[in-house]
Amino acid sequence: MQNLGVAITGSGSAVPATSLHNQILSEVVETSDEWIATRTGIRQRRLAVPSESLSDLATAASSQAIAASGIKPEDLDLILLATSTPDDLFGTACKVQAQLGATNAVAFDLTAACSGFVFGLVTAAQYIRTGVYKNVLLIGADILSRWVDWEDRRTCVLFGDGAGAVILQADKSDRLLGFALKSDGTQNHHLNLAYAGTSQELLPGVNITKGTYQPITMNGKEVYRFAVQKVPEIIDKALFQANLSVDQIDWLLLHQANQRIIDAVAQRLNIPEHKVISNLAQYGNTSAASIPLALDEAVRQGKIKPNDIVATSGFGAGLTWGAAIFQWGR
Repeated sequence: MQNLGVAITGSGSAVPATSLHNQILSEVVETSDEWIATRTGIRQRRLAVPSESLSDLATAASSQAIAASGIKPEDLDLILLATSTPDDLFGTACKVQAQLGATNAVAFDLTAACSGFVFGLVTAAQYIRTGVYKNVLLIGADILSRWVDWEDRRTCVLFGDGAGAVILQADKSDRLLGFALKSDGTQNHHLNLAYAGTSQELLPGVNITKGTYQPITMNGKEVYRFAVQKVPEIIDKALFQANLSVDQIDWLLLHQANQRIIDAVAQRLNIPEHKVISNLAQYGNTSAASIPLALDEAVRQGKIKPNDIVATSGFGAGLTWGAAIFQWGR
């Protein structure tokens, strides 16, 4: 009988060595440790130096995940890289494939901003459930420090750099118990990393646009309101699909955007504090990397154990949001 279930069998993570504490950041922009910590829960973030690339962070996290799952790079059939900040606009997954020596894997990027890892998890599962691939590497990685306006204190205090990865494998029992995904493009303007170009005349009557991407802009109040309302709803939908109640969840693992959002969602779902995973204070918002980074840390600390049920949710630009309920290990 074919293995058409999905198991998450290994995890890994990588962050840059350079750490920027709130106190030091207050020398760059008018802010304070107290102001940032009380509003966001963030104390420090990791920043990639110019010599560090997204592919380097993604490869380091992936190597750990591959080792943890007990397979070899050449066993991989597919590599999905969830990122909004590739080294190359054409994609970075193939570079990671080469650096890993995953010679048999097809590789491509997937972009859904801070929801990227959850969207990637569901995408990877479909390839396994349909019997197309057996071993999938899913990476969430972002270097948002490249795209932050360091003079805008509303946004520059929030973001950090990092990468996390998991291995999904075909299994007799299906450990992805339920999921739900949503998008609302009418709210797209609330959170952007937009292209802005100027018109250039190529020939008389023929105009093109030349330019680059502008720094991140965000309407914090609207994004907060959206997350606190939509995330509990989408987790409820995923739980319903999984035929589980909130009480059966061992861990709540949300995208690490803001501690106030994490607390508000946990409160609305009636999930006690000791079941909530948060490492936001150390890393800030690492976008697509935040869930796998926190997951790997919790696994290595012995918090998340085999067979534990995890409810996870990503939310952010698009606007996009999604939730997945999975059982750790095989």
